[in-house]
Amino acid sequence: MKVALTGGATGIGAEVAKKLQEQGHHVTAFDITEPPAHVDHWIKTDLNDPVSVTAAVAAAEGPFDVLINNAGLPPREGLTEVILRVNFFGFRDFLTGMLDKMAEGAAIVNVASRAGAFWRDNLEEVKALMASDPSDVASFIEDRNIDHVRAYNLSKEAVIVFTMAQTESMIGRGLRMNSVSPAAVSTGILDDFTAAFGPKVAKNIARAGRPGMPEEIADVILYLASPQSAWIKGQDIVIDGGMGAMGLSDAMVLND
Repeated sequence: MKVALTGGATGIGAEVAKKLQEQGHHVTAFDITEPPAHVDHWIKTDLNDPVSVTAAVAAAEGPFDVLINNAGLPPREGLTEVILRVNFFGFRDFLTGMLDKMAEGAAIVNVASRAGAFWRDNLEEVKALMASDPSDVASFIEDRNIDHVRAYNLSKEAVIVFTMAQTESMIGRGLRMNSVSPAAVSTGILDDFTAAFGPKVAKNIARAGRPGMPEEIADVILYLASPQSAWIKGQDIVIDGGMGAMGLSDAMVLND
């Protein structure tokens, strides 16, 4: 397979690239930083810069059998606006630009997050973000009093909703698209999530027994990218070691 991968330099993306190459697939990475290994081609791409996104798409040599949108920023203080620009608008612009470079029957996998799980509760704000002009992000943030944590959660809620909303359109193009929502993965940005979400992260990890590993998330991504998952379309697959199930059990008082 010929695979396009955003964010292939570190963390989950690097593990995805490694596994793809081990399976004999050709990997083109789109990242602001050059991946140290496990890719066949690197196209420098800054998802915070629409000009860079347009140039990267133009430089991509398809057709691609798989597109994995993995690049994103964590909930880091001081990055509120950039988080929304990269995690949603940059993601959407890149994905949309790549559609004409996808092969018939190609699979698209978007990396969201368990932090986007409350998209139903926040649907009106998600829809407002999706309908807004990227040039007005600063005003959107100010009007809604959004901080870096809410920006991250909102961006991932939007990825989940966008993936679902595009299901019929993708089927019409002969494509299929799903998202994955990892939680508490042992990568270099786990400290950012601990700082953003506080003791809840440590509690969830303790209940699950350990954080997830990048290779475990990569395995699910590769499954969704493979023909074996051909009938899975428009779904968000949560990969959280049982954290969500335990939280729901607590909320519904199922274990008393």
